[in-house]
Amino acid sequence: MTAVTLTRHGAAARIALDRPDAGNAIDPTLAEELAAAADAVSSDPSVRCVTLTGSGRLFCAGGDVGAMAAAGGNAAAFLYALASSLHGAIVTLATMEKPLLVAVNGPAAGAGLSLALLGDVVLAGRSAHFTAAYTGIGLTPDGGMSWLLPRIVGLRRAQSMILTNERVSAEEAARLGLVTRVVDDHELADEALKVANALVAAPTAAIGAARGLLLQGATSSLAEHLDREADTIAAAGTHPESREGLSAFLARRRPDFQGA
Repeated sequence: MTAVTLTRHGAAARIALDRPDAGNAIDPTLAEELAAAADAVSSDPSVRCVTLTGSGRLFCAGGDVGAMAAAGGNAAAFLYALASSLHGAIVTLATMEKPLLVAVNGPAAGAGLSLALLGDVVLAGRSAHFTAAYTGIGLTPDGGMSWLLPRIVGLRRAQSMILTNERVSAEEAARLGLVTRVVDDHELADEALKVANALVAAPTAAIGAARGLLLQGATSSLAEHLDREADTIAAAGTHPESREGLSAFLARRRPDFQGA
């Protein structure tokens, strides 16, 4: 039995965390399979959009607490190896040159919250809620949470969520900008497919390059970033997508970026 399933719908790929009986908790197998799935979709030029979601009632309960407890005196080595595998997947998903849609189908805790933060578009079912969870079991964040969350919701709210274990509802998450939009649970799958199809039709190369700019902008100076933007837009101008976009604009027609 696999812990992660990878399916295709045309040029859209769908990665599902698939341990529903365990709340899609992240154990070594799931972390390794998620990293492998991320590598597969990132390196496949026929994939133009990736959706990440969960199976069952939860999106992801975070790390597998039972496995952590079972590690006993080897907890440090276990947690380091688990985080390292997960982080490999996160780096790939964050830096791949195609958009990431996250469909949060239920509660997201711990590293599950970290995975939700990665999305370029994040749709949340109304039953979803978000909890950092780490301090509840005497641990510190992983999965990039302490880097991403303050940049999305601000330092003060990130402090509240991480240090006091505050639970945030789906509606509050939308107000904070943690998620893009909240939809009724029964509409989440259909809405995610609609958004994925729209992203498939979008200029993937330009979106991929823009993702890189947004990620790099968090740690570069303005002057450095302006140089990077100039280089990036110059490179984008030579891509077939740009030629198609310009031609379509001048002809007053809808661009066919996928065909380009």
